[in-house]
Amino acid sequence: MSSSSPPPRPDDDDGAQEVGASDGRSLGYGEAEYWDARYVEEGGAPYDWYQRYDALRPFVRCFAPPASRILMVGCGSALMSEDMVTDGYVEIVNIDISSVVIEMMRKKYFDVPQLQYLRMDVRDMSMFPDESFDCAIDKGTLDSLMCGVDAPLSAAQMILEVDRLLKPGGTFILITYGDPSVRMPHLNQSACDWKVVLYILPRPVFTGKITRRVLDPVPLTERGRLPDGFVPEDPDSHYVYVCKKMQGLTGTGSPTVNHIERQGEE
Repeated sequence: MSSSSPPPRPDDDDGAQEVGASDGRSLGYGEAEYWDARYVEEGGAPYDWYQRYDALRPFVRCFAPPASRILMVGCGSALMSEDMVTDGYVEIVNIDISSVVIEMMRKKYFDVPQLQYLRMDVRDMSMFPDESFDCAIDKGTLDSLMCGVDAPLSAAQMILEVDRLLKPGGTFILITYGDPSVRMPHLNQSACDWKVVLYILPRPVFTGKITRRVLDPVPLTERGRLPDGFVPEDPDSHYVYVCKKMQGLTGTGSPTVNHIERQGEE
């Protein structure tokens, strides 16, 4: 999902946000009609939520080699997948709940074989078999669900589906406004076995001084929280959770896990 105006930031797990439909009904961020209406209004103008690929490239290149099969959840009209193809990625499956934006993107990229666009709800991706992807990337979709009706249930459904679709050793790269106090409980569901490393990126418009390097991880406490007194330089930073799937991990069979191991040796 992408738009010129991102959804309100969910400061907790209860903040449902809705908008009114033309017939008076309320539409939430998790509903296709809401996004269809927005994309019709915006005419398919490209927009990347939160960060463009050039800022996220260090994470993507480090944790998902170009040979990976990538799942881009809530793709919207973003240019990120196009930029990744330019950077050498060979297979990116883009999904979105809006049939309007999917049709727009199919027409736009009909001659780019590396990109596939499918209308799908991230909470039910049963079209894909288990362990279909090496990497899944989300920037903004989970945040949108957290602003919708039944937010905790929607978030759990999405995380479980992403976990199911990743190969052992595969990586979920989550870019969100949610700090660990509101995101780690969802990532740490009992059915999931993630090794989570947190990074923090300032917003593109932030002009203050940053002392950390991009790939410097942020330490978490045993409870999965930020250390006491830790304050990002940009108070509205984006949190980047790199979640490695550990279930069934054998050390072979996934280009992602082999790539990560090589990165660690360098």
